[in-house]
Amino acid sequence: MKRFNKYIIMAALAGSLAACNKQLTEYNPGGTTTDAVFSTPEGFESLVNAAYTYNRWWYGKEEGYQLSEMGTDIWTSGTGDKYPDITNYNNLQASNAVMSGLWKQLYAAVNLCNAGLGRIDKAGLTEDKKKVRSAELHFLRAFYYWHIVETWGGVHFTLEETKGVVTTANRTPVDTFYAQIFRDLDYAVANLPTTTTDYGRVTKPAAEAFEARMYLTRGKNQEAADLADKVITSYGFALQAKYADLWRMDNLVNKEVIWAVNYMKNLVFDDRLDATLFPNGHSRGANNGHLMFCMKYDDQKGMTRDIANMRPFNRYMPTLFLINLFNENADSRFDASFKQVWFCNNPTGSLKLGDTAVYCSKYPLPATTKYTLYDRNAVYAADGAGKDRTHYISLKKFDDPTRATMNEEESARDAFIIRLAEMYLIAAEAQFKLGNSAKAADYINVIRKRAAIPGKEADMVINASNISLDFILDERARELSGEQLRWFDLKRTNKLGDRINTYNPDAAKFFQSYHTVRPIPQDQIDAVTNKDTFKQNEKYN
Repeated sequence: MKRFNKYIIMAALAGSLAACNKQLTEYNPGGTTTDAVFSTPEGFESLVNAAYTYNRWWYGKEEGYQLSEMGTDIWTSGTGDKYPDITNYNNLQASNAVMSGLWKQLYAAVNLCNAGLGRIDKAGLTEDKKKVRSAELHFLRAFYYWHIVETWGGVHFTLEETKGVVTTANRTPVDTFYAQIFRDLDYAVANLPTTTTDYGRVTKPAAEAFEARMYLTRGKNQEAADLADKVITSYGFALQAKYADLWRMDNLVNKEVIWAVNYMKNLVFDDRLDATLFPNGHSRGANNGHLMFCMKYDDQKGMTRDIANMRPFNRYMPTLFLINLFNENADSRFDASFKQVWFCNNPTGSLKLGDTAVYCSKYPLPATTKYTLYDRNAVYAADGAGKDRTHYISLKKFDDPTRATMNEEESARDAFIIRLAEMYLIAAEAQFKLGNSAKAADYINVIRKRAAIPGKEADMVINASNISLDFILDERARELSGEQLRWFDLKRTNKLGDRINTYNPDAAKFFQSYHTVRPIPQDQIDAVTNKDTFKQNEKYN
């Protein structure tokens, strides 16, 4: 299967709500008009390809991790966290740069989808091609609008292409967003192909999987259960035999992945900002997950920075609650997800190459002189709050030992947006809410048995009496931690405040009920002329 190369030199349509900036910058390297370019089949293909690129601003990027994983029960700030106001809700305000950047990118994405859907009849495509490309744009619009409405609530909504400078914005009810999301997804499901030879393009099962997620979000539990089960049984997807296999760099395209952002091995063709090649690119480019969760190890005896141990940005550390969720004696996902040991790569004194140099543990342990130890009491305070925010058990799912140099920021690792395990968890949650706890347990047992350490399968089996909404959220954390779903999961289940207050003492100090939506970027508020009707979300300044 060839990889779908979404890299394009042509910038996406200028003049989007990207919005209501006081000054819009237009990039047009060829000097041609968008009307001329997008009225040809080749030009329209570039529009559709460009519409996919915006998911690279969220998936595998620091900004996306901030808004989808941080501010939950399972993560807190490392020393290098650039946005603790998001992670811990400490003085979160409209001036936050992450809010502004992602608002602009998401609305630019929606505008490009609107433009394509408005222009497709004049693009000269064959009827078969037009049907598929239209379905892709409908899907992508739904996908981007979901990020917008869940992040900011009932904000600006339009189905029309924005041309020129816009100085007003509307407030649209959340229900209106979701009505359109379902219309778009229904169209996509009806018209997308079941498979694709361009890895990264959306397919019918991917649209169904995302619609199952949307049904669950809106409390349509029977529809969620039915559609998730259809994706599980109808298309040949399969869980990887070992959970650890999911994260191997030589196994990124596998039968468990339903849809992914396909970052390219040749990093030139990814999305890093370049004045000539990619003027609308990201400042860092490609997948950056390998940078974000790694503790600082290169300040330790016997250790120096190298490719294998990653470049430690030290942004995020797990809460004590997260690492205690795992029974590491039976559940292979703990060792597959987290790194506890750093082996000597810089011999000194009694430390030889390959000796244990640093060990992090979630348990209190006696002192040792054999290696540097960071145990539970060194890393976490008595109440579970972060104490040593520089040295801790580190998420390793997104590590990339194939990077060319130790300081390389870009990784060619694909970012999984939807994988099969999520369908089992969606089906389980929907069945539980329908009163079918035994059936919910059956779905969860499939992924727990896959996760079992050989010989420990019986220890991983649950039954109906174990099932609760909190258990399902715990299981989602064990399976999906770091995969850019957690904030949405807790918001969907109305558990965001409860779980933060119970399990994340760092965030509990600052979390308020209004934090279930984020502040509208201040530059957006400043730019609109209808400030009397387009107002900031409640209680944000």
